[in-house]
Amino acid sequence: MISTLHREGRRPRARRLLGRLAAALVVGSLGLSVAPAPAAAEDAEQPAESAVEMFLSVGDTGQVAPGTPLLGSVTIENPTDGDLTAGSVSVELNTTALADGAALDAWLDGDAVGGAFRTVAVESSPAVGDGSAETIDLTVEPTALGELAPGVYPLKARLTGTITTDAGAKSMPLSVTAGSVLVVPAPSDARTAVIVPVTATPENGALLTADELTTLTSDGGSLAELIDAVSGTSAILAIDPAIPASIRVLGDRAPASSTQWLDRFEALPNDMFTLQFGDADATVQAQAGRSELLGTPDLTPLLDPADFPAVDPKLEPTSEPTPTPLPTAEPDLPESGELTAVRGAQGSILWPRPSVTGQDLTAFATYLGDKMTTILPSTSVQNDAAVHSAVDAHDLLITDAAASARLSAAVERTDSASADAEMAAAAGHLFFAEQRSALTAVALERSETRSAEALRTALVSFATPGATLSTLRAGEPASVSLADTTPGARVGELNSMMAAADRLTAFATILEEPAVLLVPDRIRMLRVIGAGLDDEEFTERAAAHAARVTTTLTSVNVVQPKPVQLFTSAAPLPVWVRNDLPWPVSVTLYSTPSDNRLDIQPATEVTALASSSTRVDVPIEARVASGRVDVSFWLESPTGVPIGQPEVADVTLRADWEGIGLGILGGVIVVLLILGSVRMVRRRRADARHRTQGPNGSAEGEQ
Repeated sequence: MISTLHREGRRPRARRLLGRLAAALVVGSLGLSVAPAPAAAEDAEQPAESAVEMFLSVGDTGQVAPGTPLLGSVTIENPTDGDLTAGSVSVELNTTALADGAALDAWLDGDAVGGAFRTVAVESSPAVGDGSAETIDLTVEPTALGELAPGVYPLKARLTGTITTDAGAKSMPLSVTAGSVLVVPAPSDARTAVIVPVTATPENGALLTADELTTLTSDGGSLAELIDAVSGTSAILAIDPAIPASIRVLGDRAPASSTQWLDRFEALPNDMFTLQFGDADATVQAQAGRSELLGTPDLTPLLDPADFPAVDPKLEPTSEPTPTPLPTAEPDLPESGELTAVRGAQGSILWPRPSVTGQDLTAFATYLGDKMTTILPSTSVQNDAAVHSAVDAHDLLITDAAASARLSAAVERTDSASADAEMAAAAGHLFFAEQRSALTAVALERSETRSAEALRTALVSFATPGATLSTLRAGEPASVSLADTTPGARVGELNSMMAAADRLTAFATILEEPAVLLVPDRIRMLRVIGAGLDDEEFTERAAAHAARVTTTLTSVNVVQPKPVQLFTSAAPLPVWVRNDLPWPVSVTLYSTPSDNRLDIQPATEVTALASSSTRVDVPIEARVASGRVDVSFWLESPTGVPIGQPEVADVTLRADWEGIGLGILGGVIVVLLILGSVRMVRRRRADARHRTQGPNGSAEGEQ
C-alpha cells in the first residue's frame, strides 16, 4: 500500500497521537463517550459508556476576539443501533483562565480544572437517528461571555434530556459532555512558523513506481492535494528527495501527472529544505558511531537509457575538406545529484528523531559542517527555549512540542468537527507560547494520511506570513541544555542491517550490475531508520527488511539432487541451479566426490537465467567397476564468495555392467556365428551328396 503516501505503511506518529488523544475524556473539543444518567435501578446494570460522541467547536479554531460574539457548533454523532431522542444542549464557560500549557493538558486530557462553570447558552437538540449525526449552531453574545481578559478558558457542552435504547431494547437516559477551550488572544506581533514534512513510502520500500506516482499526483492523490493545501500559505516544506528521484529516474516513462506535480512543487514560493533520503534518521546513525551519513546511493545504475532522449553531440568547426562521419547521438542521462535535487531547497538542516545527545550534535556538525541547524522539539531541551537556540556551538531550531502534537492530530481528522476541536487545543498552546516569545515554530508529525482540508485550515489559521527559515534562524541563539535521554535504542538494529548489507554486497558480485540489487536495498534500509517511525513501526520494518535480505541471499542455490544410478564408466551428471532473482547471474559450480573412485569436473562456469532453474551437465568418469559415491556441489561468485548452501548427490556406480553386457553380447554373437557356420557346412555337404548320387540313385535310396 502507498504511504504518502505509502503503504509499507504505515502511519507515522500520528497514530500514536490519535490513540492517546482518543483515550482522553476530553481532547481539544473531542467528543466524550456517552455515560448513562443514574435514573432507575435497572439502569445501574447498563455499561458505563456507549459509542455516542459529541464535539464542541467555537470561534476561529477556538479563538474569539474580545467584545465579539462566540460563534460555534455542537455535533452529535450516533454510530449506535438505537435512535437518540431530542434533548437539550447547554454550553458552559469557566471564567478562570488556565495558567499554562500543563493546566491546558490537564483539562483536555483529564477533565481536571479549577474554578466554576456557568451556562452561557442553551439550545434544543434534535433527534439523532442511528448511524447519523446532527449539528447544532450556537451564538453566544458578548454580554453572556462577560469581560474576558486575554487567556485560555475551559469550555464544555452538555447534552441532557435525551434517551436511547440499548441492544436489549431498554430505554436509557444519557448525559454526554464535550470539552474544549476558548482562546481570547492578546494583541501582539507574534509570529508562528509551521513546518510540513512531505514524504511518500512506496509499497516495495525503494522508489515509487509509475503506478504509485500516478495515484499520488493525479487529482485526489495525496501529493496533489498537499500542493493545493499549502499554496498561498507560508508553510515551510521539508521534502524527502526520494520523491523527485522516483519521478526523474523514470525519464520519459514518468507519468505526466508526476512531472507536472514536481514542476508545481518547485515553483512554490514557500521556504523548503530536504530531509535525508528516505527520511532517514541521523540520530541513530550518529549513535551507531558512523563517521558519515549513509547518504543517498548512486541512482544512475537504475537509469534505463531507453527512457531518456538522445542528444546530438555538438560538432567542432573544422577546415578539413573531407567530410567526417557524424558521431552517434547518445542519451542524455542525468547525474545522481540531479535526480534528487529540489530547486530552491535550503541545505545544512537536519530534522532527526528527538532523543539526541551532545555527542550526536557534534556528529551532525561532522556530517554537514559547523553551520548546520538541527530541528528539535521543546521536549529535547531543558526548560523553555527560544526558537533559535544553541547547545555549545551547535545551532538548534526548537519547535513547540505540545502545539505540534495537537496540530498534527488535527490535520489527521477527516471531519471538520473533530479537526476544529484539536485546532482549538493547538490554539491554546500557541497562546502560551506567544506569551514566552514573539516567534514560535510548530512542526507537524510525519504522516501520509493527512486531511488536505484540515491541513489548509491549520496553515491559514496558524502559519504567519513572514515566518520563514531565515526569520527563525536570525540573531544570536539562546544557550540551552539538552534534556536527559536514553540513546541507542535502535543502534543494534542498524548495525545488524549494515552487517547484512555487507553480506549482500558480496553476494551481488554474481550480477553483471550489482547496483540493481544494492541500491534498492540501501534505500529500504534508509526507510527502516526513518525519523517518522514510532518504535512499533520501526520493529516491524526492521524485521521485514531482515527477512527480505535472507530471502535474497538464498535466492540462488543448487537444487537438491536426486539419487543417481550410473551404468556407464563416463557420462554427464545433471545438476540444476535455481535463480529466483529477476536478473541472470554468473556463478561457478564446484563439484567434489567423497573418494577417488569417481573423477568429476571440479569447476563449471554457469550463467543461470533469471527467475528459473538452469540445468548444468557435469562430466564424470568412474575409476572402478562399481560403488557408491557422494558428490558435493556448491556455488561461488566470480570473486569467490560462497552462494547458497552446499548440496550432496548420491551417485551409485554400475560401470561393470557395461563390460558384462558387452561380454554377453560378444558371446551371443560368437555362438550365433558358430551355429551359422555349422549349419552352412552341413548344408553344403548335403548339397554335395545330392549332386554325386544323381536323381535315380537318390530315388532308389529313398524307396
